[in-house]
Amino acid sequence: MTRRRVAITGLGMVSPYGDGVDAFFAHLLAGRSAVRLLRTEDKPRPLNMPFVTCSDFDAGAALGKPLAGMMERFAHLGVASAFDAWRDAGLERQAADPAERENWACIWGTALGGILAFEKGYRDLWQNGRERLSPLSVVMGMNNAVNAHLSIQLGLGGVSTSHTAACASSTVAIGEAFRRVRDGEASVAITGGSDATQAYGVAKAWEAMRLVAPGTEETAFQACRPFSADRAGLVLGEGGVAMVLEDWDHAVARGARIHAEIVGYGSSCDRSHLVRPEADGQARALRAALADGGLGVEEVGYVNAHGTATVEGDPVEITALRQVFGDRAPRLAVSATKSMHGHLMGAAGAIEALATVLALREGAIPPTAHLQGRLDPACEGVDHVFEGREGVPLRAALSNSFAFGGSNAVLAFRAAP
Repeated sequence: MTRRRVAITGLGMVSPYGDGVDAFFAHLLAGRSAVRLLRTEDKPRPLNMPFVTCSDFDAGAALGKPLAGMMERFAHLGVASAFDAWRDAGLERQAADPAERENWACIWGTALGGILAFEKGYRDLWQNGRERLSPLSVVMGMNNAVNAHLSIQLGLGGVSTSHTAACASSTVAIGEAFRRVRDGEASVAITGGSDATQAYGVAKAWEAMRLVAPGTEETAFQACRPFSADRAGLVLGEGGVAMVLEDWDHAVARGARIHAEIVGYGSSCDRSHLVRPEADGQARALRAALADGGLGVEEVGYVNAHGTATVEGDPVEITALRQVFGDRAPRLAVSATKSMHGHLMGAAGAIEALATVLALREGAIPPTAHLQGRLDPACEGVDHVFEGREGVPLRAALSNSFAFGGSNAVLAFRAAP
């Protein structure tokens, strides 16, 4: 089988900063946090925690009210981001020749899917006294809602599916889309992930695990502090992020702009514990991604870490990087952008992959915010990025996702020539 090169020709997102992809990366480079204190009016007890919301996003304006009315928020975020990526790739919404898109694919990632549709149903039944729910509840709540809508709206006749692997979901989706294009099964694939995590039950479940960082109105912006000695947990966030992957020759033939090249994907399972990470399992995924991409450790200039700011998780990831990169590890630039955009659950891998692609394209590395002067000695051994770096000649970079269940996934990218 002839392996095809895979170009990234479209990038799109619903940004927590309220603007587009380029502005999003500028915020990251500057170390600006999108985390704010969330207070709700939920009964019996309101939510009160640091959170990242896409507060400026208007689904009706982005999608049109008829289409938006058939979806709940995770699908709003996902479809809107995918439409943006499609436009960025220079592709028309409808094909002049539908047969051209017979093998074009849509592979999406989500951890929670349409959970808000079902939570609304519970509230309506138990709190508001309703006896029946909307007949759209099932199609709004299904995990494959985003890929289903996108395949219909964009006329994609190839595989249409979703992946759920906790916070590795969209990394797995991007990796599987990459393989489809590389192996010639699809000329073009739209991929990425979305999640809407402001579900009462979800927030309370994470609180119950004592993994959510505390914060006040004044301190919430720095609540997520990966690799810091005083880190106190993760910050939940919402969002949608999409990429268009394309057969390299197909992209060149139509004159598409190529942001970067995706060259490798590695995955593994810790096979040891549901929630306790293991360095050896993570190292297997890292090595698999490098091998799949034909990359030596000396070629990788940056790693966007999974870095959730949990006490146990952060040192394990650094240990895995040290195992894989060996003597090269102290010169390996590493940052965790969750410190600014929060943990988007099923969309986490996609937003971090996008940040990694932009780092390669721009020759710039975003920092781990709030880390200066706070580094945990247990997380030493790599080149932590405390402030944004520009003018960095990057050749290749990795994006890590290490999920509950021991599901590990790593993407490898090269800078476009």
